[in-house]
Amino acid sequence: MVDRVAAENGGYMLDFDLLSDPGAAIINRYGLFNVDDPRGRAIPHPTVYVIDMDGAVHWKFTEVNYRIRPENADILSALGELEK
Repeated sequence: MVDRVAAENGGYMLDFDLLSDPGAAIINRYGLFNVDDPRGRAIPHPTVYVIDMDGAVHWKFTEVNYRIRPENADILSALGELEK
């Protein structure tokens, strides 16, 4: 996936890790599957977590409407709180 993102963005390489959940273990653990998907596909709700180095969740955003996503400023603010 990293290669595809770089190819689509003029060779720009990501400076952070991407995580994958091919067996849906994390999606199941956090109850994120959209069981009401009108297409009948088991896809997760869009979700963002800010998790500290000890594994504690400090902020989360989950939305059932896939078109609604958190603002970058909100995520950066939550990340900034970890630095305090």
